[in-house]
Formats: sequence, structure tokens, C-alpha cells
Amino acid sequence: MNVTITHRDRSVLRAVAAGRCVYTAGTLLVDGLACCDQFLGPRLVRAGLIAPQPGGPAHLTRAGLAALAPAVPTAA
Repeated sequence: MNVTITHRDRSVLRAVAAGRCVYTAGTLLVDGLACCDQFLGPRLVRAGLIAPQPGGPAHLTRAGLAALAPAVPTAA
């Protein structure tokens, strides 16, 4: 699936990778607070970038890891 990743998407993917996000009942919570963009969580789930865990934190899928990889700085 070809998905355009915005800066906001990348920030949320980093928060998911850090274990700071829960996706429940169609709502993405970051640090216990609802994400200000109500469509972001469902869009990332539909795009296959994050996967909700019932009763636990959301996690990145392989596609999510791949989408985040270009943003990770490399050591020189």
C-alpha cells in the first residue's frame, strides 16, 4: 500500500514505537490523552502502520517500522 506519511504521522509512529500510545474504541490515546487529530489513529490502522492491542499499547507493524525507518538518523 502506498501511503503518504506526514510529519504528524511520523511523530505518532515514534510515540507508538516508544510505547506511549493506546488505540481503543477507534480513539488513539497518546500519554493517556486523546490525539487532537481524531482521524489520525484510524487512518494509521487502516494503512496497516499500527496495530491495536486489546487492553494494551498499540504497536508498529512491519510497514510502520519501514515507514519510520527513513526518519531515523544514521550514525556517521
